[in-house]
Amino acid sequence: MEKSEGFTFNLQHFCFLGRFGNQADHFIGSLAFAKALNRTLALPPWVEYRFGEPKSIQVPFLHYFELEPLSEFHRVISMEDFMENIAPKVWPLNERTCKGQGTDCNAKEGNPFGPFWDTFSVDFVQSEFYGPLNYDVHHQDMARKWNSRYPTQKSPVLAFTGAPASFPVQQENVGLHKYLKWSRRIVDRAVNFIRNVLPIGAFVGIHLRNGADWTRACEHLEHSPNLFSAPQCLGYRNELGIASQEMCFPPHDLIAKQVKLAVKDYHAKSVFVSSDNDHLIPFLTKALKRMEVTVHKLANPEPHVDLAILGRANYFIGNCISSFTAFAKRERDVNGLPSGFWGFPPNRTGAAKQKHEEL
Repeated sequence: MEKSEGFTFNLQHFCFLGRFGNQADHFIGSLAFAKALNRTLALPPWVEYRFGEPKSIQVPFLHYFELEPLSEFHRVISMEDFMENIAPKVWPLNERTCKGQGTDCNAKEGNPFGPFWDTFSVDFVQSEFYGPLNYDVHHQDMARKWNSRYPTQKSPVLAFTGAPASFPVQQENVGLHKYLKWSRRIVDRAVNFIRNVLPIGAFVGIHLRNGADWTRACEHLEHSPNLFSAPQCLGYRNELGIASQEMCFPPHDLIAKQVKLAVKDYHAKSVFVSSDNDHLIPFLTKALKRMEVTVHKLANPEPHVDLAILGRANYFIGNCISSFTAFAKRERDVNGLPSGFWGFPPNRTGAAKQKHEEL
């Protein structure tokens, strides 16, 4: 193993894929993978796709999350720190190999791969197929097999085109979310909104996934009963039921019904809405008028601040199929806060009734 300034660096790094919720699932799995292999994890930047930008934007990991809580679980280092201070010593330019699932991993082909590696001026000299190994380090003695094939003395750095993890997050890794803590900037913005915008008192947080792309995704439920993050409420083997259209794309009347029940159960004074498209503010305001409950969203929605606010709600209702909801649900589970889902369990949509159904 290579050593630098008294530390041992057996690095593993990769490129994130998908939207933030998907990337978060991949990160948690990658953290478990690095721990099992006893390799330091280089924290990759978050990949963002911004309107009008031809290429993805790479946002430093620490812009959104703290380093110290992750270090309590395992050794981590920011990708920026690694590339500037460690890579020149342990990862020579002529030894940069990408690990992929095919004979040629095309590490920099397309978006976000090219922009991701170009951010750090990384070029690969060759590709390597790692099969039949896989990322499930909880079974088949897989961690030992990885270390046997790639001993740290010969392979101090493992670089992957995608995250060495599954989506959705593997059941055995869900609990690792407790080490993912928002940065002070995100926490301050969330707390400031709750204190200065929402009325004093309890509030219900909801997540509405209703963009055009989501409508198309829900059409695949019939053939993919465990679509995306559905295991978070249905179980990883569908032992708790089958996904329905109401769960994936809940009708307005169902949304109003569940929100009213949650407001009543928690004596809420307001509702906070997070959405990728339509926040339904006018509709919900009208539906809750008699209850004297106000409905709110961020003036300039930012997904990460939305999540931090949802994580602090007295009660949360989300979309079982969505990985964005899954992030909020995991964070709330860590803190012992109650959550529910649209249309689940069927015919039992009251907040109080859902408490004992949580996973």
